[in-house]
Amino acid sequence: MNYLGHILVMISIYAMLGGSLNLVAGYTGLPSTCHAAFYGLGAYSTTLLMMSAGLGFFSSLGVSIVVTGLLSLVIALPALRLKGDYFVLATLGFQIIVVALFYNLTNFTGGPNGIPGIPIPRLLGFEFDSVFRYLVLSSIVSACGLFVLWLLINSPFGRLLRAVREDELAAASLGKNVPRLQTLAFAISAGMAAVPGALFAGYIRFIDPTTFTVMESIFILSIVVIGGAGSFWGPIVGAAFMVILPEALRFLELPLAAAANVRQITYGLLLVILMRFRPQGMLGEYKFE
Repeated sequence: MNYLGHILVMISIYAMLGGSLNLVAGYTGLPSTCHAAFYGLGAYSTTLLMMSAGLGFFSSLGVSIVVTGLLSLVIALPALRLKGDYFVLATLGFQIIVVALFYNLTNFTGGPNGIPGIPIPRLLGFEFDSVFRYLVLSSIVSACGLFVLWLLINSPFGRLLRAVREDELAAASLGKNVPRLQTLAFAISAGMAAVPGALFAGYIRFIDPTTFTVMESIFILSIVVIGGAGSFWGPIVGAAFMVILPEALRFLELPLAAAANVRQITYGLLLVILMRFRPQGMLGEYKFE
């Protein structure tokens, strides 16, 4: 049961992580490659606030959402002046810089050794100290985050984002401030990514830079692409598929040295097949150009 519970916890974390990226990639048309950086900023800021400032999990989570959203403006303001491949490269550069800071700011992040012994989340004296209890916590928090996302994408703001995605010039000609809309979507997406980061840190109780690398950003983007960009349910289905797939490969009894490589090959092959035959993903409405 703990094994099944662990899988469900990770699905709930990645479902919200994929949903947050979908806001900027699927609904705004900006395929960011630095989402793992915001995921990591949420994990590290929540952890440091709990361990150094003595705040509770939920207080730290609230602060980390704001902090991550504000820090996202460091890349959003210059990068959103760029288009297409140049935007992708700018976000990729930010991702690399953030991971380098995680490695080198040893007084805060522990460097390559990471931060062990992260406190267990508590609420009104109740500890989420088992897999089942944490599953309840992660499911409720992720469901609330996805509900907020659903409200956003079905609001006038969400319709404006889709208009910008389809034709920036047409949206601008109607008097819409396109850079402001894109920047706001980017900041909201980053702030939402801090939530699964905090959940991950509280669940594993250890974080280090290797969890938030470029490969993790590609994995999160794969969740959106495979599940379906521009669809509310797409990243949820994509998260379930991408988390369960490597677990299913365990039953093939592959050699340990080959298992990780086989998973990467499988992910890559899936992306190639989808881009060839169904570029909008399983449930998607938007095709990346």
